[in-house]
Amino acid sequence: MQLTLTDWLVIAAYFAFNLGVGLYFRKRATKSVSDFFVGGRNVTWWLAGTSMVATTFAADTPLVVTGLVAKNGIAGNWIWWSMVFSGILTVFFYAKLWRRAGVLTDVEFAEIRYSGKPASFLRGFRALYLGLPINLIIMGWVNLAIVKILMSVLGVTKVEALGLAILIMFITASISTLSGLWGVLWTDLFQFVLKMTMVILLAVFAVNATGGMGSLMHQLHAIDQSRSSSDSILSFVPDLNSVWMPMITFFVFIAVNWWASWYPGAEPGGGGYIAQRIFSAKNEKHSLLATLWFNIAHYALRPWPWIIVALVAVVRYQHDAAFQADPESGYIRILISDLPSYLRGLMLAAFAAAYMSTIGTQLNWGASYLVNDLYKRFIVRQKSDRHYVMTSQFVTMALMLLSAVVTFYMDSIASAWKFLMALGAGTGLVYILRWFWWRINAWSEISAMAAAFITSLTLEFVFHLNEAEPREFAYILLITVAITTAVWLTVTYLTQPEPKEILLSFYRKVRPNVTLWKPIAALAPDIVPEKDGVFNIINWLSGVAMIYALLFGTGKLILGETAMGVVLWMIGLIFGSIIYYGMNKRGWKTLG
Repeated sequence: MQLTLTDWLVIAAYFAFNLGVGLYFRKRATKSVSDFFVGGRNVTWWLAGTSMVATTFAADTPLVVTGLVAKNGIAGNWIWWSMVFSGILTVFFYAKLWRRAGVLTDVEFAEIRYSGKPASFLRGFRALYLGLPINLIIMGWVNLAIVKILMSVLGVTKVEALGLAILIMFITASISTLSGLWGVLWTDLFQFVLKMTMVILLAVFAVNATGGMGSLMHQLHAIDQSRSSSDSILSFVPDLNSVWMPMITFFVFIAVNWWASWYPGAEPGGGGYIAQRIFSAKNEKHSLLATLWFNIAHYALRPWPWIIVALVAVVRYQHDAAFQADPESGYIRILISDLPSYLRGLMLAAFAAAYMSTIGTQLNWGASYLVNDLYKRFIVRQKSDRHYVMTSQFVTMALMLLSAVVTFYMDSIASAWKFLMALGAGTGLVYILRWFWWRINAWSEISAMAAAFITSLTLEFVFHLNEAEPREFAYILLITVAITTAVWLTVTYLTQPEPKEILLSFYRKVRPNVTLWKPIAALAPDIVPEKDGVFNIINWLSGVAMIYALLFGTGKLILGETAMGVVLWMIGLIFGSIIYYGMNKRGWKTLG
């Protein structure tokens, strides 16, 4: 794809604007470690929530969705649509609790909930584990996506594309080091608007180049009829007799994976950069609204421009061997062929935005673990805030360089997704219950992490179960969840509970639902007990129904099934009204 001087000027203006944002927020963000990592806990819900959405809209996301649709139709997206249950759980059960906890990172939670050396070990280990290997894998696949894009668009080699990616990452790291979370938040807002506008425009141009939506649908139906499989490309729900999503695998996604597995951005009970944005919110109300807006935008509103372009790629390249070998590249090929020349610079800026919003967050999030929970907690204590801010800036740059090394040796984005899913299998339940059950202790978490890690790797490398195979992925998950749960429950009952003074301090500070905290709540008669379980369950189920109704309703409207689309949207709005009425009647007054 040939770029003109105008294109390069547009791209340069985009980067200049982002650097300007970084410089603007420099003084505000470097006052303290709290300002640098959580925005001084003074962020509005719409800014925090949009930043969450922007972070999950990485350069790799359209490519992965294209690959999923090309291989398994629209229903292939259930690999991540199933996480709606977990996302909405965070909204109504955990957002307010995280905000009350008052921590700087989610791993700092260990030392307000637990005590002694086990708590210290858990905090330090999770900081190192999440801040380095896990964070570098995530940044590696995000880098890989922008490398693939640059290779296709500019016709350069992988090494050359990686060099350009490092340059973009350096600019992103500079913004993060200059302005901390404030710079990340405001550039995320600008970047989200830019990239959503451009992916919608690309979908429109791609459909028009195919002859319109009617022609696209006709060609997709023809492809369905020519295939031996009973799966329809346009089906929103997988055929449970299919090879790629048999009944047991779909069951695992819907009934097990969302609560049992730890996965970045969809942690049961919240965590990672989602928790970081919750910490940054002004108060509990803003934290709840931020996570609710994130889930609506992430699942219900954002996927369809990617899916439409993926469907165009399926029609356009159905007989193309290169597309069959690497379906993720279909998105880029449609971009090159269908986007008008006068929008090329903006589209490349949009991809840079998608890349930068995720990388900026990962750099800031990873540095927060390594500095706040490792360096400051265990290595160099009692230094000034200026010292720790400068250390954070150095660590941010170091993470940038290490992620480039990981990218060089990584080949598949989707495989990295599934690897992390399998690695975190089984740990989710302890992360959910640690807030609501006083009996869980530090050894519960430690044993769950160890059991999940050892079991999943044993199944893959000793018993040779392959997470890329749907049935085997289901077996890995079910076996790992069963063993991990048995291990951590056994360890919990064989070890002593946390000291009462620690549990009482946590209960007073966080005020979890009283049901499984009664022995501790009895020691704090001055605290009005939270009895919001039924209310939260109603909101959770209503939220899940709302998201799926809006998601599928939007799809039906776009694909021409207007009546069904309107009905689904009405259902979604009804469930949204239930949440709105309940929060106005009872919910807001319970929040700080």
